[in-house]
Amino acid sequence: MKEIRLTGKTIVITGASSGAGRAAAVEFAQYRPNLVLASRNIEALEEVAHECREFGAEVLTVETDVTDPKAMIALANAANDWDNRIDVWINNAGVLAAGDFDITPMEVHEQVIKTNLLGYMNGAHAVMPFFKSQHYGTLINNISVGGFTAVPYGAGYSASKFGLTGFSEALRGELTNWPYIHVCDLYPAFLDTPGIQHAGNYTGKQLKPAPPVYDPKRLAEAMVKVANDPKTSTYVGSTSLLLKVSHALLPELTTRLTGAIMRRYFKNAAPISSTSGNLFNTVNYGMAPYGGFGLPGKPKAHRKYIAGALATGLIAGVCLTLFRK
Repeated sequence: MKEIRLTGKTIVITGASSGAGRAAAVEFAQYRPNLVLASRNIEALEEVAHECREFGAEVLTVETDVTDPKAMIALANAANDWDNRIDVWINNAGVLAAGDFDITPMEVHEQVIKTNLLGYMNGAHAVMPFFKSQHYGTLINNISVGGFTAVPYGAGYSASKFGLTGFSEALRGELTNWPYIHVCDLYPAFLDTPGIQHAGNYTGKQLKPAPPVYDPKRLAEAMVKVANDPKTSTYVGSTSLLLKVSHALLPELTTRLTGAIMRRYFKNAAPISSTSGNLFNTVNYGMAPYGGFGLPGKPKAHRKYIAGALATGLIAGVCLTLFRK
Protein backbone atom coordinates (compact mmCIF):
# COMPACT_ATOMS: atom_id res chain seq x y z
CA MET A 1 0.00 0.00 0.00
CA LYS A 2 1.30 3.42 -0.95
CA GLU A 3 2.12 5.70 2.00
CA ILE A 4 -0.55 8.34 2.60
CA ARG A 5 0.98 11.81 2.23
CA LEU A 6 -1.72 14.46 2.58
CA THR A 7 -0.36 16.59 5.43
CA GLY A 8 -0.55 20.27 4.53
CA LYS A 9 -2.43 19.70 1.28
CA THR A 10 -5.57 21.73 0.60
CA ILE A 11 -8.61 19.50 0.13
CA VAL A 12 -12.11 20.78 -0.67
CA ILE A 13 -15.15 18.61 0.15
CA THR A 14 -18.69 19.60 -0.82
CA GLY A 15 -21.67 18.15 1.04
CA ALA A 16 -19.48 17.76 4.12
CA SER A 17 -22.15 18.36 6.77
CA SER A 18 -23.52 14.80 6.89
CA GLY A 19 -23.29 11.30 5.47
CA ALA A 20 -20.37 10.33 3.27
CA GLY A 21 -19.07 13.91 3.15
CA ARG A 22 -18.87 14.11 6.93
CA ALA A 23 -17.23 10.67 7.13
CA ALA A 24 -14.71 11.79 4.49
CA ALA A 25 -13.87 15.00 6.35
CA VAL A 26 -13.10 13.08 9.55
CA GLU A 27 -11.09 10.46 7.65
CA PHE A 28 -8.98 13.08 5.86
CA ALA A 29 -8.50 15.04 9.11
CA GLN A 30 -6.40 12.22 10.55
CA TYR A 31 -3.70 13.05 7.96
CA ARG A 32 -3.67 16.73 9.02
CA PRO A 33 -4.42 18.45 5.71
CA ASN A 34 -5.95 21.89 5.21
CA LEU A 35 -9.63 21.04 4.84
CA VAL A 36 -12.15 23.32 3.15
CA LEU A 37 -15.60 22.04 4.05
CA ALA A 38 -18.68 23.22 2.17
CA SER A 39 -22.44 22.69 2.47
CA ARG A 40 -25.68 24.65 2.85
CA ASN A 41 -25.92 23.84 6.58
CA ILE A 42 -23.25 26.01 8.21
CA GLU A 43 -24.17 25.01 11.78
CA ALA A 44 -23.67 21.31 11.07
CA LEU A 45 -20.53 22.17 9.11
CA GLU A 46 -19.03 23.89 12.14
CA GLU A 47 -19.64 20.74 14.19
CA VAL A 48 -17.73 18.70 11.62
CA ALA A 49 -14.95 21.28 11.58
CA HIS A 50 -14.58 21.04 15.37
CA GLU A 51 -14.28 17.26 15.14
CA CYS A 52 -11.67 17.53 12.38
CA ARG A 53 -9.59 20.11 14.28
CA GLU A 54 -9.28 17.65 17.16
CA PHE A 55 -7.17 15.50 14.82
CA GLY A 56 -4.87 18.43 14.11
CA ALA A 57 -6.30 19.43 10.73
CA GLU A 58 -6.66 23.07 9.73
CA VAL A 59 -10.26 23.71 8.68
CA LEU A 60 -12.08 26.42 6.74
CA THR A 61 -15.88 26.24 6.46
CA VAL A 62 -17.77 27.90 3.60
CA GLU A 63 -21.55 27.99 3.35
CA THR A 64 -22.18 26.91 -0.24
CA ASP A 65 -25.05 25.88 -2.51
CA VAL A 66 -23.52 23.76 -5.28
CA THR A 67 -26.37 24.63 -7.66
CA ASP A 68 -25.16 28.25 -7.72
CA PRO A 69 -22.18 28.64 -10.11
CA LYS A 70 -21.13 31.92 -8.47
CA ALA A 71 -21.14 30.30 -5.03
CA MET A 72 -18.86 27.54 -6.32
CA ILE A 73 -16.46 30.10 -7.82
CA ALA A 74 -16.46 31.84 -4.43
CA LEU A 75 -15.68 28.51 -2.75
CA ALA A 76 -12.73 27.87 -5.07
CA ASN A 77 -11.45 31.42 -4.53
CA ALA A 78 -11.76 31.06 -0.75
CA ALA A 79 -9.84 27.77 -0.80
CA ASN A 80 -7.07 29.16 -2.97
CA ASP A 81 -6.82 32.43 -1.01
CA TRP A 82 -6.55 30.46 2.24
CA ASP A 83 -3.43 28.48 1.31
CA ASN A 84 -2.54 29.64 -2.23
CA ARG A 85 -3.25 26.17 -3.65
CA ILE A 86 -5.97 23.56 -4.19
CA ASP A 87 -4.63 20.02 -4.30
CA VAL A 88 -7.83 17.97 -4.24
CA TRP A 89 -11.44 18.90 -4.97
CA ILE A 90 -14.11 16.36 -4.00
CA ASN A 91 -17.55 16.75 -5.59
CA ASN A 92 -19.75 14.93 -3.10
CA ALA A 93 -22.93 16.91 -2.41
CA GLY A 94 -25.96 15.00 -3.69
CA VAL A 95 -29.70 14.57 -3.30
CA LEU A 96 -32.29 11.93 -4.10
CA ALA A 97 -35.95 11.99 -5.08
CA ALA A 98 -38.12 8.89 -5.46
CA GLY A 99 -41.52 8.41 -7.07
CA ASP A 100 -43.25 7.63 -10.35
CA PHE A 101 -41.75 9.90 -12.99
CA ASP A 102 -45.06 11.53 -13.97
CA ILE A 103 -46.25 11.95 -10.37
CA THR A 104 -43.01 13.54 -9.14
CA PRO A 105 -43.10 17.29 -9.96
CA MET A 106 -40.78 18.38 -12.75
CA GLU A 107 -39.22 21.01 -10.52
CA VAL A 108 -38.10 18.15 -8.27
CA HIS A 109 -36.45 16.28 -11.16
CA GLU A 110 -34.84 19.55 -12.19
CA GLN A 111 -33.47 20.21 -8.70
CA VAL A 112 -31.97 16.71 -8.49
CA ILE A 113 -30.17 17.27 -11.79
CA LYS A 114 -29.08 20.78 -10.79
CA THR A 115 -27.52 19.38 -7.61
CA ASN A 116 -26.10 16.04 -8.68
CA LEU A 117 -24.96 16.85 -12.21
CA LEU A 118 -24.71 20.62 -12.64
CA GLY A 119 -23.42 20.95 -9.08
CA TYR A 120 -20.47 18.71 -9.96
CA MET A 121 -19.94 20.57 -13.22
CA ASN A 122 -20.03 23.86 -11.31
CA GLY A 123 -17.34 22.51 -9.00
CA ALA A 124 -15.12 21.31 -11.83
CA HIS A 125 -15.62 24.56 -13.73
CA ALA A 126 -14.64 26.58 -10.65
CA VAL A 127 -11.52 24.61 -9.72
CA MET A 128 -10.12 23.73 -13.15
CA PRO A 129 -8.52 27.18 -13.78
CA PHE A 130 -6.59 26.78 -10.53
CA PHE A 131 -5.50 23.26 -11.45
CA LYS A 132 -4.29 24.46 -14.84
CA SER A 133 -2.52 27.46 -13.36
CA GLN A 134 -0.58 25.27 -10.92
CA HIS A 135 -0.28 22.40 -13.47
CA TYR A 136 -1.65 19.75 -11.13
CA GLY A 137 -4.70 18.77 -9.11
CA THR A 138 -7.09 15.90 -8.45
CA LEU A 139 -10.84 16.14 -9.05
CA ILE A 140 -12.81 13.35 -7.36
CA ASN A 141 -16.43 12.77 -8.35
CA ASN A 142 -18.48 10.65 -5.94
CA ILE A 143 -20.92 9.15 -8.45
CA SER A 144 -22.33 5.89 -6.95
CA VAL A 145 -23.57 2.72 -8.66
CA GLY A 146 -26.33 4.91 -10.07
CA GLY A 147 -23.75 6.01 -12.63
CA PHE A 148 -24.18 2.75 -14.53
CA THR A 149 -27.27 1.06 -13.04
CA ALA A 150 -30.65 2.72 -13.54
CA VAL A 151 -32.84 3.41 -10.51
CA PRO A 152 -36.53 2.91 -11.41
CA TYR A 153 -38.72 5.43 -9.56
CA GLY A 154 -35.67 7.69 -9.46
CA ALA A 155 -35.58 8.90 -13.07
CA GLY A 156 -34.10 12.31 -12.28
CA TYR A 157 -31.47 10.71 -10.07
CA SER A 158 -30.53 8.23 -12.81
CA ALA A 159 -30.35 11.00 -15.39
CA SER A 160 -27.98 12.96 -13.15
CA LYS A 161 -25.72 10.02 -12.32
CA PHE A 162 -25.52 8.63 -15.88
CA GLY A 163 -24.75 12.19 -16.97
CA LEU A 164 -21.94 12.40 -14.43
CA THR A 165 -20.23 9.33 -15.88
CA GLY A 166 -20.30 10.88 -19.34
CA PHE A 167 -19.14 14.25 -18.03
CA SER A 168 -16.13 12.71 -16.29
CA GLU A 169 -15.13 10.73 -19.37
CA ALA A 170 -15.40 13.80 -21.59
CA LEU A 171 -13.37 15.90 -19.17
CA ARG A 172 -10.65 13.27 -18.97
CA GLY A 173 -10.47 13.31 -22.75
CA GLU A 174 -9.91 17.08 -22.72
CA LEU A 175 -7.15 16.80 -20.13
CA THR A 176 -4.93 14.24 -21.86
CA ASN A 177 -2.28 16.94 -22.35
CA TRP A 178 -2.35 17.73 -18.61
CA PRO A 179 -0.75 14.59 -17.13
CA TYR A 180 -0.80 15.86 -13.54
CA ILE A 181 -4.48 16.83 -13.51
CA HIS A 182 -6.58 13.80 -12.62
CA VAL A 183 -10.33 13.19 -12.85
CA CYS A 184 -11.29 10.27 -10.64
CA ASP A 185 -14.69 8.60 -10.28
CA LEU A 186 -15.95 6.69 -7.24
CA TYR A 187 -18.76 4.16 -7.52
CA PRO A 188 -19.86 3.16 -4.01
CA ALA A 189 -22.63 0.66 -3.41
CA PHE A 190 -25.52 1.47 -1.05
CA LEU A 191 -24.26 3.32 2.04
CA ASP A 192 -25.58 3.60 5.57
CA THR A 193 -25.99 7.39 5.47
CA PRO A 194 -28.89 9.76 6.25
CA GLY A 195 -29.22 10.58 2.54
CA ILE A 196 -32.35 8.51 2.08
CA GLN A 197 -33.92 10.21 5.14
CA HIS A 198 -33.30 13.54 3.41
CA ALA A 199 -34.74 12.37 0.09
CA GLY A 200 -37.66 13.87 -1.73
CA ASN A 201 -40.29 11.15 -1.49
CA TYR A 202 -43.35 10.92 -3.74
CA THR A 203 -43.85 7.15 -3.49
CA GLY A 204 -46.26 7.34 -0.55
CA LYS A 205 -44.04 4.78 1.20
CA GLN A 206 -41.20 4.95 3.70
CA LEU A 207 -37.83 4.55 1.96
CA LYS A 208 -34.97 2.29 3.03
CA PRO A 209 -31.77 1.35 1.18
CA ALA A 210 -31.58 -2.13 -0.32
CA PRO A 211 -29.15 -4.48 1.42
CA PRO A 212 -26.25 -4.94 1.59
CA VAL A 213 -25.67 -1.51 3.10
CA TYR A 214 -22.03 -0.45 3.51
CA ASP A 215 -20.26 1.65 6.12
CA PRO A 216 -19.63 5.18 4.73
CA LYS A 217 -16.16 4.94 6.27
CA ARG A 218 -15.29 2.55 3.42
CA LEU A 219 -16.06 5.28 0.91
CA ALA A 220 -14.14 7.82 3.00
CA GLU A 221 -11.10 5.53 3.03
CA ALA A 222 -11.40 5.12 -0.74
CA MET A 223 -11.46 8.92 -1.15
CA VAL A 224 -8.25 9.20 0.88
CA LYS A 225 -6.54 6.53 -1.23
CA VAL A 226 -7.58 8.15 -4.51
CA ALA A 227 -6.56 11.61 -3.29
CA ASN A 228 -3.15 10.19 -2.42
CA ASP A 229 -2.80 7.97 -5.48
CA PRO A 230 -5.27 8.98 -8.25
CA LYS A 231 -7.12 6.26 -10.17
CA THR A 232 -9.69 6.75 -12.93
CA SER A 233 -12.41 4.50 -11.47
CA THR A 234 -12.82 2.98 -8.02
CA TYR A 235 -15.62 0.57 -7.10
CA VAL A 236 -16.43 0.62 -3.39
CA GLY A 237 -18.02 -2.60 -2.14
CA SER A 238 -18.45 -5.95 -3.89
CA THR A 239 -22.03 -5.08 -4.80
CA SER A 240 -20.79 -2.19 -6.91
CA LEU A 241 -18.75 -4.50 -9.15
CA LEU A 242 -21.59 -7.03 -9.24
CA LEU A 243 -24.04 -4.42 -10.50
CA LYS A 244 -21.48 -3.13 -13.00
CA VAL A 245 -21.02 -6.60 -14.49
CA SER A 246 -24.75 -7.37 -14.35
CA HIS A 247 -25.67 -4.19 -16.24
CA ALA A 248 -22.88 -4.69 -18.77
CA LEU A 249 -23.96 -8.26 -19.59
CA LEU A 250 -27.73 -8.05 -19.08
CA PRO A 251 -28.80 -4.39 -19.02
CA GLU A 252 -32.49 -4.92 -19.79
CA LEU A 253 -32.84 -7.77 -17.32
CA THR A 254 -31.02 -5.85 -14.59
CA THR A 255 -33.37 -2.88 -14.97
CA ARG A 256 -36.47 -5.09 -15.02
CA LEU A 257 -35.35 -6.93 -11.88
CA THR A 258 -34.55 -3.68 -10.10
CA GLY A 259 -38.00 -2.31 -10.91
CA ALA A 260 -39.69 -5.52 -9.75
CA ILE A 261 -37.77 -5.53 -6.47
CA MET A 262 -38.73 -1.92 -5.79
CA ARG A 263 -42.43 -2.52 -6.55
CA ARG A 264 -42.42 -5.48 -4.18
CA TYR A 265 -40.86 -3.30 -1.49
CA PHE A 266 -43.40 -0.48 -1.99
CA LYS A 267 -46.23 -3.00 -1.65
CA ASN A 268 -45.21 -3.85 1.91
CA ALA A 269 -43.57 -0.61 3.11
CA ALA A 270 -45.18 1.66 5.69
CA PRO A 271 -47.17 4.61 4.30
CA ILE A 272 -45.74 8.13 4.53
CA SER A 273 -46.70 11.60 3.34
CA SER A 274 -45.03 13.13 0.31
CA THR A 275 -42.10 15.43 1.01
CA SER A 276 -39.49 17.41 -0.89
CA GLY A 277 -36.92 16.53 1.81
CA ASN A 278 -33.74 18.60 1.57
CA LEU A 279 -34.01 19.27 -2.16
CA PHE A 280 -34.75 22.97 -1.95
CA ASN A 281 -33.69 23.79 1.62
CA THR A 282 -31.26 22.34 4.11
CA VAL A 283 -32.65 20.30 7.02
CA ASN A 284 -31.63 20.02 10.66
CA TYR A 285 -32.05 16.28 11.17
CA GLY A 286 -29.93 13.31 10.21
CA MET A 287 -26.63 15.18 10.11
CA ALA A 288 -24.47 12.27 11.32
CA PRO A 289 -22.31 10.14 9.00
CA TYR A 290 -24.64 7.19 9.59
CA GLY A 291 -28.31 6.70 8.81
CA GLY A 292 -28.91 3.68 11.04
CA PHE A 293 -29.54 1.23 8.20
CA GLY A 294 -26.30 -0.76 8.55
CA LEU A 295 -26.29 -4.52 8.76
CA PRO A 296 -24.94 -6.12 11.95
CA GLY A 297 -21.74 -8.11 11.90
CA LYS A 298 -18.57 -7.94 9.90
CA PRO A 299 -18.33 -7.21 6.15
CA LYS A 300 -18.56 -10.97 5.49
CA ALA A 301 -22.22 -10.71 6.49
CA HIS A 302 -22.85 -9.05 3.13
CA ARG A 303 -21.77 -12.13 1.23
CA LYS A 304 -25.11 -13.91 1.62
CA TYR A 305 -26.85 -11.00 -0.10
CA ILE A 306 -24.27 -10.89 -2.86
CA ALA A 307 -24.48 -14.65 -3.37
CA GLY A 308 -28.27 -14.45 -3.46
CA ALA A 309 -28.18 -11.66 -6.02
CA LEU A 310 -25.75 -13.62 -8.18
CA ALA A 311 -27.93 -16.72 -8.05
CA THR A 312 -31.06 -14.74 -8.86
CA GLY A 313 -29.36 -13.00 -11.75
CA LEU A 314 -28.01 -16.25 -13.21
CA ILE A 315 -31.37 -18.03 -12.94
CA ALA A 316 -33.21 -15.07 -14.45
CA GLY A 317 -30.66 -14.82 -17.24
CA VAL A 318 -31.05 -18.49 -18.12
CA CYS A 319 -34.85 -18.22 -18.06
CA LEU A 320 -34.79 -15.14 -20.28
CA THR A 321 -32.56 -16.91 -22.79
CA LEU A 322 -34.82 -19.97 -22.87
CA PHE A 323 -38.00 -17.94 -23.32
CA ARG A 324 -36.49 -16.03 -26.23
CA LYS A 325 -35.68 -19.23 -28.13
